[in-house]
Amino acid sequence: MREFDYRRAFDVAGALALLGAEPEARYLGGGTNLVDLMKSGVERPVLLVDVRELPLDGIAVTDDGGLRIGATVTNSDLAAHPEVRRRYPALAQAVLAGASGQLRNMATVGGNLLQRTRCGYFADVTKPCNKRTPGSGCPAVAGEHRNHAILGATSHCVAVHPSDMGVALAAFDAVVHYETADGAGELALADLYLPVADAPHRETALPPGALITAVALPPAPLAAVSRYRKVRERASFAFAIGSVAAALDVHDGTVRGVRLAFGAVASRPWRAHAAERALLGGPATAEAFAAAADAELAAAEPLSDNGYKVTLIRNLVVAVLTELAEESRRTEEATR
Repeated sequence: MREFDYRRAFDVAGALALLGAEPEARYLGGGTNLVDLMKSGVERPVLLVDVRELPLDGIAVTDDGGLRIGATVTNSDLAAHPEVRRRYPALAQAVLAGASGQLRNMATVGGNLLQRTRCGYFADVTKPCNKRTPGSGCPAVAGEHRNHAILGATSHCVAVHPSDMGVALAAFDAVVHYETADGAGELALADLYLPVADAPHRETALPPGALITAVALPPAPLAAVSRYRKVRERASFAFAIGSVAAALDVHDGTVRGVRLAFGAVASRPWRAHAAERALLGGPATAEAFAAAADAELAAAEPLSDNGYKVTLIRNLVVAVLTELAEESRRTEEATR
């Protein structure tokens, strides 16, 4: 591991100044991803700027009924917060599915969104990888890619984004707030992650040196009836091979509102807009759910060993939406 300096920041301006003075510095939250990458030699910062003491660890209901989540809120605190569990249960479920309790106690919201892929070629500095060394190639295309992307990938990179939290946030139109030396800014989560294209090493649209300060969730009444379902290769905590975040509003058997996002299928959390359009105003039936999934997955381009993900996501969509439709039906009957 390369030798590095360590500084602790106590306010946002101080953190920005420390990073701005050293181009090879990195912000340190919980360190659950960054420290691993430093050990393997993928990340080699000369300075770590610890941001855990910044006053960004609150969760508040906004005036319009949404939520504002501070960037240094731990995953454990996020999943346990009563307003998160009540207003966005799929988000709480996604966080709980993401890691063990020990990791959730350390990991932060901002760090979770900026964690990097777990592709084995990326993590092994003896192998070529366009994300780590631009122009060196992507050996996963012809190599080990069973858990890699089926949507939005290119020949330059087929790795997937590992965040469970990000999938739920994508489903509910989250907005990422950040600070730079030039002032504050915000990005819709849908715009935070850059398409792979021919430059997979450019992962986010954040300005250089930007510090994520909060994530805002707009009000979404239908999110109160939501689910996050994750499939992994072993029962203990592992990264997803496929996941779905969904919310559904059904009245008299007709879909009045729907949110749908997929995980472990692309380089970013994948909002399923085509599936949502196919469902809106139609019947809340298993057949309609399957057809909507097919509409979204028509764009899939699986590799030789990961075509199973198309079937997996299709089945997950049908299962989760069927559960939500039944819950909505029972709620509707109880209020008559």
